[in-house]
Amino acid sequence: MTDITIIGFGEAGGILAQDLASDHHVTVWDSKLLTDLNHAMHSKAQQIGVRAATSLADALNGAALIFSVVTAANALTLAQQAAPLLKPQQTFFDLNSVAPNTKRAAAEIIESYGAHYIDVAVMAPVPPKRLATPLLLGGPDAERCTALLNGLGLNARFRSTEVGEASAIKMCRSIMIKGLEALTTECLSAARQYGVEQAVLDSLHASFPSLGWDDAFPHYLISRVAEHGKRRAEEMQEVVKTLHDVNVPAAMSQATVATQQGLVDALAQRELQYAELTPFVWQQTLDKIYAKA
Repeated sequence: MTDITIIGFGEAGGILAQDLASDHHVTVWDSKLLTDLNHAMHSKAQQIGVRAATSLADALNGAALIFSVVTAANALTLAQQAAPLLKPQQTFFDLNSVAPNTKRAAAEIIESYGAHYIDVAVMAPVPPKRLATPLLLGGPDAERCTALLNGLGLNARFRSTEVGEASAIKMCRSIMIKGLEALTTECLSAARQYGVEQAVLDSLHASFPSLGWDDAFPHYLISRVAEHGKRRAEEMQEVVKTLHDVNVPAAMSQATVATQQGLVDALAQRELQYAELTPFVWQQTLDKIYAKA
């Protein structure tokens, strides 16, 4: 058995914790454990058979492998907080969706304390594939760690000995994926208001019949924004940084930030929670947002 710590006990972190706990000792830590969500977090940990730590230091103590699965906005801060608490034999896997230069800054901090740092790019949503979700690894020790993760049942592939290359692939992919979500949200919001959504969807399906515009595809795309728009907006801020770092204009990615966050803000203004919108139907959700007061 391996002692594993997962920092960030949200959707992805919870899935990793639950699946790894069947064969390993798993400890979780999340800043929400210091809030009024403490009881719910402890209940979740108990339900899936993992230990909820009492502090970040407690979570890191004795762990061979540490998975950082926090939000993009907190990724570098977490690395800064964790680094002085790490020992040379520990390995820090950074699964956060951030710019290559953000990963390089985190690696420099972690490695300055003697621990191993691995850049991990998560190349698809963790649900539904769970441990089988494809991962790209980068860093000086990434080839060894690729075999290590695959031995744990994950789906890892070695990309580079350089930190940042795997994340560059992830960030550039996000321009398209999160952008398509945002474009669909904007497109169908307008089409719904004009009463022409079916004609628009029929036209999209005629142009791209393999995508499923006539079926579940629009529901899926808009649901991802409704459920994860805040986190996706933070990730797209890192995409903007990724582009700026190589002097590429980021107009489309900046607009994606606004649209992803905009839908979340619109739901909040209507006091709507995602859980209240499931099973998710995009037409019903947009009707609630645009309903006349």
